[in-house]
Amino acid sequence: MSAERISMRKIREILRLRYECQFSKRQISQSCRLGKTSVARYLEKASAAGLSWPLPPNLDDEALEKLLYQAPALTNTAQPQPDWSVVHQEMKRKGVTLFLLWEEYRALEPGGLSYSRFCWYYRKYKETLDPVMRQNHKAGEKLFVDYAGMTVPWIDPVTSEVFEAQIFVAVLGASNYTFAEATRSQSLPDWIGSHMRAFQFFGGVSEMIVPDNLKSGVTSPHRYDPDTNPTYQDMANHYGVAVVPARVATPQDKAKAEVGVQGIERRILAKLRDRTFSSVAEINEAIRPLLAEYNAAPFKQMPGSRILEFNAVDKPALKPLPKYAYEYAEWKKARASIDYHVVVDHHYYSVPFIYLKQELNLKITRNLITCFYKGKMIATHVRVYRKGHTTVKEHMPKDHQEYAEWTPERLIRWANQSGEQTSKLIQAMIDARPHPQQAYRACLGVMRLGKNYGADRLEKAATRALAIGALSYQSIESILKRGLDQQPISASSLLSMPAPKISHGNLRGRDYYH
Repeated sequence: MSAERISMRKIREILRLRYECQFSKRQISQSCRLGKTSVARYLEKASAAGLSWPLPPNLDDEALEKLLYQAPALTNTAQPQPDWSVVHQEMKRKGVTLFLLWEEYRALEPGGLSYSRFCWYYRKYKETLDPVMRQNHKAGEKLFVDYAGMTVPWIDPVTSEVFEAQIFVAVLGASNYTFAEATRSQSLPDWIGSHMRAFQFFGGVSEMIVPDNLKSGVTSPHRYDPDTNPTYQDMANHYGVAVVPARVATPQDKAKAEVGVQGIERRILAKLRDRTFSSVAEINEAIRPLLAEYNAAPFKQMPGSRILEFNAVDKPALKPLPKYAYEYAEWKKARASIDYHVVVDHHYYSVPFIYLKQELNLKITRNLITCFYKGKMIATHVRVYRKGHTTVKEHMPKDHQEYAEWTPERLIRWANQSGEQTSKLIQAMIDARPHPQQAYRACLGVMRLGKNYGADRLEKAATRALAIGALSYQSIESILKRGLDQQPISASSLLSMPAPKISHGNLRGRDYYH
């Protein structure tokens, strides 16, 4: 054995770490205490010998060493050979290995090729194929998705404005069966909708989706750990599919999508170049028959077509569609403010008060607002499309719940027992808050001041507070404590006071937080 050779046990470990544990060459190098160049060389030798993981159970160390280090002779090529195009197609099926195909071949041809020569001839056959066709993607495993570079113009018949329809393309890895459609944009709703219609077109779901590092699907592109858009991830969870974005600057990860896009541009979009369309729906009507022709066209270097390969290979391996289609949802981060509400489109929704100031995740659908804290659902509300608030009584602190039966009208009627100015003060305090409930505690505090200081003094204090715009409990209490309610309101005292507060739904001010 030459000095460069290592034990077969270590080679088995290299293959296990690479194919079972999905380790990088650097990680394998650290684990096995080998240089990265050596790891790469042994992986190349294993690939050249048609080996992956797990190794055939009856492949001992001696046979493994022969496969790795003894190149097959080019003589005696008169031995019967299998149809390599069939072998290549069989390799796409789940669980199928070269060793299994060789065993089946030798059962029919006992004097046929040895396993090492079988692997060698198969490698030579793959070299005659174009780079995309020679990839051995397993049946039902990967769906490659991207947008075409070409767009299709359409003219709004009402405004005569010209728009550019975007073309979404999805390609199944094993069969190259292709879906394509036009959408108004590459926005997140269109991106998600195209995936849903692609799954319907295929009649099932692949194990993985491989998108390019597109902004709609991947929020922060990264070579090793891209961050998937939360809505995209939510859709993937619904269909039970994994999102594995193509690595940045790694074209081999998305070769299927690029070739699929190229085929759609040349065989479909180019044929539509001189047609005039008035809507995206009209473009899709024109695409459908051309797409059917494209999928039915025979391969140039292999027998069959995309539709035949799909029916034979990919279709049986796809996972079934879920019972219900995905309901589009957007996600946003929010913090519950001091009133234990979060806001969506100018409407406020309550969450349990214990989550005050915590960062929450909101799932927003057409009909529901669902609030999550660290993955746990803490509140759900029917979505309301108007300004206002939705408050669940159980979300309130206990002392707030005691006030839940109060209404602005009831408070104002109660305040009117002290006098007209007190009633106006309570009304102004309620109007100064975005939500009436936020003023209830302060209003009740003011009414308790009437019990301590008397209705007459409270009425005078209310008159002064309204004049100077002091609409907080603390201001009223300060007026009474300092006896300012007993003093006339002179012009000089008004000038020395703060300017009256402006009551506006979007302005809160510091008193809001008391």
